[in-house]
Amino acid sequence: MVRLNENYLKLPGSYLFAEIADRVTAFKKENPDVDVISLGIGDVTKPLVPSVVEAIRKAADEMGCEDTFRGYGPYQGYDFLAEKIIRHDFISRGIELSMDEVFISDGAKSDTANFQEIFGQDNVVAVTDPVYPVYVDSNAMAGRLGDYDSSTGKWTNLVYLPCTAENGFVPALPEKKVDIIYLCYPNNPTGTVLTKEQLKVWVDYARDNKAVILFDAAYEAYITEKDIPHSIYEVEGAKDVAVEFRSFSKTAAFTGTRCAYTVVPKSVVAYTRNGEAVPLNRLWNRRQTTKFNGTPYIVQRGAEAVYSEEGQKQIREMISYYMENAKIIRTGLESLGLSVYGGINAPYIWLKTPAGYDSWQFFDKLLKEAFVVGTPGVGFGPSGQGYFRLTAFGSRENTEKAVERIKNLKF
Repeated sequence: MVRLNENYLKLPGSYLFAEIADRVTAFKKENPDVDVISLGIGDVTKPLVPSVVEAIRKAADEMGCEDTFRGYGPYQGYDFLAEKIIRHDFISRGIELSMDEVFISDGAKSDTANFQEIFGQDNVVAVTDPVYPVYVDSNAMAGRLGDYDSSTGKWTNLVYLPCTAENGFVPALPEKKVDIIYLCYPNNPTGTVLTKEQLKVWVDYARDNKAVILFDAAYEAYITEKDIPHSIYEVEGAKDVAVEFRSFSKTAAFTGTRCAYTVVPKSVVAYTRNGEAVPLNRLWNRRQTTKFNGTPYIVQRGAEAVYSEEGQKQIREMISYYMENAKIIRTGLESLGLSVYGGINAPYIWLKTPAGYDSWQFFDKLLKEAFVVGTPGVGFGPSGQGYFRLTAFGSRENTEKAVERIKNLKF
């Protein structure tokens, strides 16, 4: 008989945002005339900028002409986009990369979920807590995390690195040795950041312990403070121990267009049981050429346009729009006396729920009384209990309306 991968059966409930969608759908069905505003899922609302749209149109015309039609593209992505990525995102910050260290893909979500495939099952994984659920769920599916304990909200073999107001949202080094470390900065969900000195602590740990850092920099374009690193490779030694994930989704409204890239320096290695060092670059390339046929040409031409002079101007305007939304939310919540974090270097606002409310209770109050959807902090991990996330990706009108509705609530 066919056997299941029973690790899937260990997963608790449904995916966080699917659970939220189900609850909102049920509420709308019972209250069809209510205007519900969503500041929950981190999806953008501004459209693709004109430079990107024009590049996609031009590429689509090429695909309709026999002389310029393209079939399968390079597995790793087209050189025209990789060259722009390296020049604008890395060389401009003093970071040298070769073209074959950049892997263009269809999303940071899929890359961060899939990268764990090239590691052995017996590796010890550490995640900041709260954390983007995909890092945890993908390792659980692979059988690396043991069993889920519903009484604690924790996996038995996962090392949690609590990030709360009490420690300034700065994760402490683990008490036990770990092998794979997931870091996301600017952080989703808390909206907080680490300085170069704070990241150096993790780079040094990884070097000393032959560990690997999987660094999600999907929100680096939202950094406003000058002393915050945009890439982990700004930290000395990071190219020996870190893989970095980037995305055009929140930077350039590609959530529905799908384009991202992962940087795997050739100097990053993992080890065989015999202690032989094997470059991860080679293994990731092998994985991608086997399981992925490349990001569409049309999409990559659109992503290339992001780096044009006009494209850069247009996406900066879009990012400024969302960060103004973040300021509106943050200021509005602070006026209620709530403890609020994030919203300065990231499009996420993380707040402590009012006294007497846990994360899901606050979700229900906002939905049923203010008709506003957010994300319960506990859905991102046990240290998220008593916190709540709102996003700045709504329209200005809806953002202002949602804040006013929240202001009218009684806690």
